Amino acid sequence: MSKNIENFFSFRRHLPKPFDGTTARRTGVQSKYGTGNIATLCSNIVKAIIAYCACKNGSGDGALGLLGSKCVAEYKSAASADAYHLVVFDKSSGTFSASVYDKANRNIEVYQLDETHRDGAALIFAMIPALLEDDEFRENLSKYFDHFMSGYADMDAATENMAILCDNVYRRIKDDKCAAYINVALEASGRMNMITKSQIDYGGYTPRNVVVGDFSVFTGISEDAEKAEVLIEHKDFVGRFPLQKRTLSALEKQMVPKLSEWYIIPKEVVDICKHASATTGKPTQMRNFLLRGPAGTGKTLGAQAIAAGLGLPYMKYTCSANTEIYDFIGQIFPDSENASTTKDASVAELEQLRKMGGVTYANVSKLMGIPSLDDMEYDPSGTYKLLTGTEKNDATPQECMSEVLEKVTQKVNSLFRLENSKSDKGQSFSYIETDFVKALKNGYVVEIQEPTVIMQAGVLVGLNSLLEQNGSITLPTGEIVKRHPDAVVVVTTNTSYEGCRGMNQSVIDRMCLVRDVELPSPEIMAQRAMSVTGVSDFCEVVKKVKVVNAIDEYCHNNSISDGAVGMRGLLDWIVSAEVTGDSYESALYTVISKATEDAEEREAIITTVLEPVYRPLVRKKVA
Repeated sequence: MSKNIENFFSFRRHLPKPFDGTTARRTGVQSKYGTGNIATLCSNIVKAIIAYCACKNGSGDGALGLLGSKCVAEYKSAASADAYHLVVFDKSSGTFSASVYDKANRNIEVYQLDETHRDGAALIFAMIPALLEDDEFRENLSKYFDHFMSGYADMDAATENMAILCDNVYRRIKDDKCAAYINVALEASGRMNMITKSQIDYGGYTPRNVVVGDFSVFTGISEDAEKAEVLIEHKDFVGRFPLQKRTLSALEKQMVPKLSEWYIIPKEVVDICKHASATTGKPTQMRNFLLRGPAGTGKTLGAQAIAAGLGLPYMKYTCSANTEIYDFIGQIFPDSENASTTKDASVAELEQLRKMGGVTYANVSKLMGIPSLDDMEYDPSGTYKLLTGTEKNDATPQECMSEVLEKVTQKVNSLFRLENSKSDKGQSFSYIETDFVKALKNGYVVEIQEPTVIMQAGVLVGLNSLLEQNGSITLPTGEIVKRHPDAVVVVTTNTSYEGCRGMNQSVIDRMCLVRDVELPSPEIMAQRAMSVTGVSDFCEVVKKVKVVNAIDEYCHNNSISDGAVGMRGLLDWIVSAEVTGDSYESALYTVISKATEDAEEREAIITTVLEPVYRPLVRKKVA
């Protein structure tokens, strides 16, 4: 980590009272670590010392404490009545974490150290417990505090003590040859690692020993935290939002999801069910819904709960980078045991497709020279003319895809419906119907998972006709499938996974409701986790929940996106800790290891997030 020591000292900023009227910053004294130059009053050091004294005598807000090797500070900012600079200084590594925090609205900002932003007084304030380990600093701070309490009866003496304190701090930080040197590591940019809301909430930096003042932000988790309120009971939800009267078969009844007792039904799920049910029979029925949010927020459980609330069977399709339109609507494959020996050109094409892996969009497009999905997306008018021979300047990607599907269907039919006269034994084929088509045809709930990972953005555009209320689509067999009026499409997508792309606007436009699913409150997550794992210590589980949330927030703030942090890792951690009896050790291999593959980043997460809450167990050696 590069050092930015020169910007750490504010020699050009105005001095605070009572030194604002001092005619000369330079004095005739210096600390014992000086090198012959006389001491200079430094604005941010002066402000930090005065803040310390005000906290000590109770006249000022703020606090200073210790948590192992970390010095924890709440420095009262002059910007507003509710503004605090929160700082954690690690004496062992010399690193800082800091944020600007507003207690009234709980807004949090990055702490930026430079001449136009923060002056670093809060950082010096946080270092005072480390600075007090030196005799000279401790002695002069005691003398200065007496001057502070007396109202500066002897201003000259107070100025001398302050000058020695400033010089002491300056020499011990700047000169690594100093006998009382304190390592300070700063980024050249002056930006600090953020202290997050989650770290504040779960008490990760609540000091074990208070040096001065009263803490009002780093107060820790409440032991009597309220349990989460249940929005709706299962008995009042399951099957209570029917779309229309219908009798399910025995097999269909088995396909209706059963909600676990521990599952707390989210508000967005109830709202979607209400909208779907209330609009049934109206000219515009609400049947398409989008749930998006970070990993582990329960989007898939939400889709299953929607099916349970509507009393409908549930099916799903999980997208991948190589998903094509035929993965949604189905494929036809020739039966190899009945393969025709006819040497007709159509049969030769069919045989070529079989060797290529089957009748997929990519294979047929290669065979027919069909324009790519990118062509349809970025040059729809040119692609439309190429497909139809007709000029249409306002052509859309959807129209291009419709033309392609029609051409592919015609090609498939010409290949699969060979005249028996061409062969003694005709070719037979098998059509594989997808769950997606089955759900839309029969009026089920179908979840489309992770469509934003699809490489070709135009794939979902080809389904727009089925996303319409009275939509239909032609299958490769030539069958026209009309969407059942009860069919509900729930699209679920992550906003935090590596490789996710933006969803096509035409698809979003066809979503009746778009709900952003955030992580549940720590209390709700804790209740779910306790129900699944059987662990009964509510406060301990909430504590782990908040650590996991803080890790997720840390990864987001530091653009770490190659791992996964969420509910699954939390459950693994809780179960593992029950087995090992060591929450710290279990966290390393259930939560930390999943957060990122980068070893340095994992170490940073351990130091910044995990260790303030859970320390390694100290085991006594057996004699």
